[in-house]
Formats: sequence, structure tokens, C-alpha cells
Amino acid sequence: MQARSGSARRIGRAALALATCCGAIAAQPARADELPYALDGLPREAAAGPFRCPEVEHALYRGTSLRYDPPAFVHPGFRERLARFEEVVRDVAVETYGRAPRTVRNLGTYACRRMTTSPDWLSEHAFGNAIDVAGFDFDAAPRGEPLAAGLDRAFRSGFEVRVLAHWSGRHAHAAVHARFLHTLAARLVPRADVFRVLLGPAYPGHKSHFHFDMAPFRLVRVFEGDEATER
Repeated sequence: MQARSGSARRIGRAALALATCCGAIAAQPARADELPYALDGLPREAAAGPFRCPEVEHALYRGTSLRYDPPAFVHPGFRERLARFEEVVRDVAVETYGRAPRTVRNLGTYACRRMTTSPDWLSEHAFGNAIDVAGFDFDAAPRGEPLAAGLDRAFRSGFEVRVLAHWSGRHAHAAVHARFLHTLAARLVPRADVFRVLLGPAYPGHKSHFHFDMAPFRLVRVFEGDEATER
């Protein structure tokens, strides 16, 4: 029991550090009724002395139903989460545009580093347990394939959707891309079987991307205000 309590305290301190140092609205331990996750028991503190990344398994993952560019280098447990993420992306994209994207554009997965804003703690990227998603690339619609209702013919051509450029879109095509990104985030937030930590434009330093990970605590801030915690 002492070892378990110590682990719980470490998790709590990591969640508190992330919440307080970066202006997060909530950070809670992972729910007790969740299925065990392979990396939950590993400490997140950065040990004193020369910096070393945790020795955990990583593998290259190019995607199951969507392609990652660059390919994701992640822990096998996180690879399963990414496959579920792809399914949600496909569903929302088909509803919004009439077709799924070809590529998930990401800014990185595995990176041997500390948390940028709290250097006493390891980033989930150091475990291969996180991804930063910048946006999505769509190919041209196949001939004869219908567009989603309300879209003009310009959407038959290929296009890019980017968090930085389109999250706050209000007019014309940018508004459609904003609706896609907002709907995607809203669908992902309640899906505990996909990610536990979901950060986006409302979180400091995340105007250009979504950060998703499987830290041993729950933290959500994608939308401004309390909207994200209500979903």
C-alpha cells in the first residue's frame, strides 16, 4: 500500500504542476475504473543529475486508417489510442466534408525532454506517450463522390486544415474548417478510451496544435472558459 500511495502522490504532484504552472482549468487523477495503462506506474519526476529519458519501448507507427506525417514514434499502448483517434477523425471529416483526410500532420511524438514549462517533470513525449497534431490534409474528392450538404464545389479539390489558421475561422471556407476542428475536439473530450490529456488553442503555447497524451491524470483545456470540462 505504501508504494501505491507514493505513486498516487507522484501522479498528483505531476498533475498539480501541469495545472498550476500553465494555467490549466482542471487536473484530476485518472479514474479508478479505467483499464490499466502500461505507462501509468512510471514516475514522471525528472531525476537529479544528468538528464536521461525513461527506458520504454517505442515503435514506428504510420497509421491504420489515416497516415501520419511524419510517422509517429510511440509506445505500443499509445499506438492503440492513435488508431481510435483516427476513427473519430474519419467520422467527423465525413460528416463535415463528405470524405476522410489522407494525412494527419503532426509536430512530433517521441522527444527525449522535460516539460517545457515545468522542468522538474518529464514530458509525456519522453515516454512516446503523446502527439502534437497541427492539422489534416485532404485529397481531391473522387469523381462521383458527393460532398457533404452545403459545401460548394471548391471543396472537391484537395485542401489543408490547420489548427493555427482555421481554429478561429469565421467566414467562408475557414468557418467550415473551424467547425470540423471544434467538432473533432468536442467528440474527443469525453472519450476516455482515446486520450486523457487534451490541450488546444485555449491552453498557453498551443495556438498552433492539439496536444494529446495518456498521462496518468485527466487534464482538458481546448476551448476557452469551462466549455471543455462540460463536454
